[in-house]
Amino acid sequence: MDSLIKKAMETHSLTKEEIVELLKNNEIEEELFKAADKVRKEYIGDDVHLRGLIEFTNICKRNCLYCGLRRDNKNLERYRLTEGEIIDFATKAVSYGYKTLVLQGGEDDYFTVERMTRIVKKIKELGVAITLSIGERPFEDYKAFKEAGADRYLIRIETTNENLYEELDPGMSYKERKRCLKDLRELGYEVGSGCLVGLPGQSLESLADDILFFKEINADMIGIGPFIPNEDTPLAEANGGDFTVALKVMAITRLVLPDINIPATTAMETLNKQGRVIALQCGANVVMPNVTEGEYRKLYALYPGKICTGDTPSHCRGCITGKITSIGRKISDGYGFRGNQNSPKTK
Repeated sequence: MDSLIKKAMETHSLTKEEIVELLKNNEIEEELFKAADKVRKEYIGDDVHLRGLIEFTNICKRNCLYCGLRRDNKNLERYRLTEGEIIDFATKAVSYGYKTLVLQGGEDDYFTVERMTRIVKKIKELGVAITLSIGERPFEDYKAFKEAGADRYLIRIETTNENLYEELDPGMSYKERKRCLKDLRELGYEVGSGCLVGLPGQSLESLADDILFFKEINADMIGIGPFIPNEDTPLAEANGGDFTVALKVMAITRLVLPDINIPATTAMETLNKQGRVIALQCGANVVMPNVTEGEYRKLYALYPGKICTGDTPSHCRGCITGKITSIGRKISDGYGFRGNQNSPKTK
């Protein structure tokens, strides 16, 4: 196992069988996490990038079995921020020092290409990098968003097992999801994807395929988090994902894609009170504090137990800054584009 970890550190390449071996072995976790942290430091340095997250609509036309925002969830109070509210939250986030804002929402057809491009243009005037996470759109929409000023796009694959994907995402096509990723790359976005760890029917072999897929598409950002069952979904009674397995998938992803951006996800902290700090010590280099205000924070209910829903954006900023500095890391003052990191390898 030590030789496998050494190989991953030196070549940033592993076979499917080797990844499965690392995921199976519970005795090498400490070595694996240390290796991922070392590669992170070598390629990216000690800066942690903060991305201010604006969750602007919890209305979604999709019906994914694992997601609390699914169309058929009648127990969720729905909301949609006005354009003015979105710009107001963005302006305040910039005043807290954020250099990147993430606009995330369900697939809500109210936000047409015209509305979204107008919002992107106004936020771009604030001098920030913009990440969009609003699901599947036609090529022309992605092109319009890019021309309006969007820099990055996050669209998680969740699982690369095609049968499982289409079973968990009824009415959706795995090939269409891959088409979106291909279009985004062609248009010059920084492309983000990711997976849920612990989905019903998912195997370690499937998780290995996910990691190899991220490598194949040369993703710029990868978000990895444990599956947390939501009581208002068909998977309410399913077993949730394991915190340590999710960490291992994240760590191996760092080893094979050494210079990418990897967030310490909020789902990690839902399972472990120190989850984000632990993730930052196992290969992650990004945190995405919520800058949405008021009751909306509670209503973006992807999964139960979501952290910080009662906090204010300013409190979140101070809290996460304290956690980051407590482990000897520092908040980046840059935009955090891939390959533009403060480290010996990328200078």
